Amino acid sequence: MSAQRSTVSYLKWPLIVTVIGLGLSGWLGFATEGDMRGIMSFLFVGAVLAALEIALSFDNAIVNANKLEEMTPVWQRRFLTWGILIAVFGMRIVFPLAIVAIFAWINPFAAMHLALADPDEYSRIIGKAHGPISAFGGTFLMMVALKFFIDEDKSVDWVKSVERQLRKWGSIRGFEIALVLVIVLVIAQYLPDYKIAPFLTSAVMGLLVFTLVDGLGTYLDNIAGKTAEIGAKGGLGAFLYLEVLDASFSFDGVIGAFALTANILLIAIGLGIGAMYVRSMTIMLVERGTLAEFRYLEHGAFYSIFALSIVMFLQSLTHVHELITGGVGIGLIGLAFYASIIHNKREA
Repeated sequence: MSAQRSTVSYLKWPLIVTVIGLGLSGWLGFATEGDMRGIMSFLFVGAVLAALEIALSFDNAIVNANKLEEMTPVWQRRFLTWGILIAVFGMRIVFPLAIVAIFAWINPFAAMHLALADPDEYSRIIGKAHGPISAFGGTFLMMVALKFFIDEDKSVDWVKSVERQLRKWGSIRGFEIALVLVIVLVIAQYLPDYKIAPFLTSAVMGLLVFTLVDGLGTYLDNIAGKTAEIGAKGGLGAFLYLEVLDASFSFDGVIGAFALTANILLIAIGLGIGAMYVRSMTIMLVERGTLAEFRYLEHGAFYSIFALSIVMFLQSLTHVHELITGGVGIGLIGLAFYASIIHNKREA
């Protein structure tokens, strides 16, 4: 029954949130600037932030859908309800405040006051933290991508010349970890001396978090099914993995948002609107079985993740515009979608 839903029905709640969110953006603009110019300015920035979030997170929706298909219906619902709350309020509000609290050595309440009273200083501190955040997110996302490609059990290849070779390397234990560490060390060679230690520390933390989360998920999945209680824990492992993955995807959008505005409330509204569309895309992909119908779509998403991880590493050296980041991701997924259509026509 759910597979027969129209595309418009999936957009019901995102559209409602869009109307409410843009209304709040306009009100916030009037409350901040006190004139029509402020209203229009905040409306425009809110809409751009939502579009930015969608562009940067489309591959996230595909990966989420792939993981959700392995979860029980109960844990699927929990991720799509609790997960979206964590994504919107945790990553779009709490995460920037936590960054400022850590780097400025102030408590979270002082960080909130700073965000509202002195947004320029708040934005400066966020920018200062960009390098370590990029190292953490880049390492985590690169491990996510490489785990997909460097897998002996992987049976479907899109770019065969590359993926077949990567599958062979899957027999080498820890190969993906070694590859990521080599890339991290190469990037570190081009950083100023005072940035090297924070960059390497953050990269190692990203690798450590991935190993812990992935290991926990694998452990819980291996013992799932022995009892009903343990089976539920298997869902917990996948849930934690998806939450950390979403956090890594969110880094780029949150940091990029500060290039448009330093108003944390406007950032939360704009990115929150985008997150609702990503959630709806995830549901649609799961219910319609789109990943099974378009066999290379998942490959495009993981190529996009790998490209995003490279971009995040490069952002430790220089600024890469968010439109480039989003454009590369959408382009790779679009190519994979087209290749899937061609494959289906040949099979037919």
